[in-house]
Amino acid sequence: MVLAIVLLGFLAEGTRLIESAPAKSAPPRPARSVAQACGVPRAFAGAFRKAAQQTGVPLSLLAAVAWEESRMDPQAVSGAGARGFLQVMPLTAEALATVSDAPRVNILAGARYLDQLLGRFNGDVELALAAYNAGPTAVEKLGGAPSLATLRYAKNVEARAASLPAC
Repeated sequence: MVLAIVLLGFLAEGTRLIESAPAKSAPPRPARSVAQACGVPRAFAGAFRKAAQQTGVPLSLLAAVAWEESRMDPQAVSGAGARGFLQVMPLTAEALATVSDAPRVNILAGARYLDQLLGRFNGDVELALAAYNAGPTAVEKLGGAPSLATLRYAKNVEARAASLPAC
């Protein structure tokens, strides 16, 4: 009987040693930069990160909007006159007190505007994106995207943002 108790003690101690043994660790992976993770130009990665931090707009959403709006071209100008990475209209930039065409200013202006729209539409990302694309008044009148193109825009941005979880 005593022998059985001693053997059980050794077995229990043996399994505890195995359970507490350090696991083999893989070499640490280098952290991916914002530029790599989000697909933003390296020169503007800090501006995207800073705008996301200042506004609370997720970096992945900001990067997805910039891709859909300008394909990450800081010099993009639309037929309607929207400018930069985030295709901010001149009157919107003026209302946000950001009238410079500098890419970093455009990124922050677009992030601020998107943050305002998210607040206006109670955090509903699809409605905020539709408003970013077609204007908030049109979205409010219809309670949703005013056209199939606007709905497609919102869905494309949402899908891209979802594909950037490490952003």
